[in-house]
Amino acid sequence: MHCQVFLGRGALLGAVATAALIALLPARAQTPVPAAVAPAALPSAGAVAPPAACALTLEQVRFDRALPRIGRRLASGKPIKIVALGSSSTYGAGASSSAASYPSRLAEDLARRFPGTEIAVLNRGVNGDEVAGMLARLDSAVIAEKPDLVLWQVGTNSLLRDKAVPPHASLLHEGLARLKATGADVVLIDPQYAPRVLAKPNVGGMVSLIAATAKTEHVGLFHRFELMRRWYETEHLPFDTFVSSDGLHMNDWSYACLAKALGMAIAEAATRPTATAIGTQAVR
Repeated sequence: MHCQVFLGRGALLGAVATAALIALLPARAQTPVPAAVAPAALPSAGAVAPPAACALTLEQVRFDRALPRIGRRLASGKPIKIVALGSSSTYGAGASSSAASYPSRLAEDLARRFPGTEIAVLNRGVNGDEVAGMLARLDSAVIAEKPDLVLWQVGTNSLLRDKAVPPHASLLHEGLARLKATGADVVLIDPQYAPRVLAKPNVGGMVSLIAATAKTEHVGLFHRFELMRRWYETEHLPFDTFVSSDGLHMNDWSYACLAKALGMAIAEAATRPTATAIGTQAVR
């Protein structure tokens, strides 16, 4: 009897517990679940930052000397031929296409500046070339074209190959003498400001030698090294904005900005009065 009562009471208690549990289950099921919090919108993986502005002042790009032959040709409305002599920076290594090289971009820039004048810009850049190789092809690649202006980019490959700087002086003097004998205006362009160039101990010496040679020979000089250093040190542009992934060659953006700078400099030097004060108004 006691066993039956015990079992009966146990069954009764079990039934009560089970009923209480069942009563709780719907309540739990109906408990509202917090809505998932949507993550903050993230930039698209393909989003590209807007390109840096190529802001230049005449003071930054001005040649040291005027371009009298170009000035006369412009004044008379005669066609103008420009030959760009150099290595891979002239050829356009690092550009997405030949149309993005600085000579091609310069031709477009000058056409906009002087719409009534026929202006041709010939690209005579050879990848890996040094000053000795340029002198070897000077007659056939440059002088034979009877240019009105020669833009001579030089110095980088000699630095990369750790060539001694002083011997370049006599080679530059020889080339400039031959070019000036044709009556052409001449502008030297020094090396680029890029990591692989900066790693070379003689870079300062090469930049200084080119500047000294231009001054001695009374030809123009475009300070490419200084312009690109300004991009990095003053404008705080990262190298990948204006240097290709190889750490050496320029890219589409910097070739376009270089062409714009040269176009500004050519236009000013060709129309420069005998005495002029150069302002610093930015041209964009």
